Amino acid sequence: MKTLETERLILRKWQKNDASDLFDIMKNSSVIMGGWKPHSDINMSVEALEEYIESDERWAVTLKDSGKVIGSIRVYPDNNRENFNAKSINYVLSDKYWGNGYMTEAIKQIIRFLFEEMNIDLLSAFHYSYNVKSQKVLENCGFEYEITIEQGCKRYDGQVFDAICYSILKSDYCAE
Repeated sequence: MKTLETERLILRKWQKNDASDLFDIMKNSSVIMGGWKPHSDINMSVEALEEYIESDERWAVTLKDSGKVIGSIRVYPDNNRENFNAKSINYVLSDKYWGNGYMTEAIKQIIRFLFEEMNIDLLSAFHYSYNVKSQKVLENCGFEYEITIEQGCKRYDGQVFDAICYSILKSDYCAE
């Protein structure tokens, strides 16, 4: 996993000493709009962190000036498509940092990396219909609405929601 840098952020591999920052992010139920179960104790975060480090699919989103981890971005194969060169992305940001453009800044850098350096063809993302903030991030990053999959996702608590799919093609990214 390549370390990426923006004006205010460093996107890097997760490290064992990030457990406390991860817990700070994941314990808040308002942050867990993506369907993850809120972490009730730091042991849940330690377990998740071990998986993050092992899978090598997630960047830790850190503030450049302090090194504090404020979010996470995962890029993984888009198994909904036959195209092996399609990826999917999901992300979470600490609510303390909402409204500052951090996630938009980070996602734009990842899009650049994936299209320019990894040569992928398409990047998709899903969000629940009630997660308007995530929708705005995707739209601000150039993603376009693709489809709503009715009852497409089950949240950790068993509730089922529509999955809203957005995507961006490399050809659309290159046209900007």
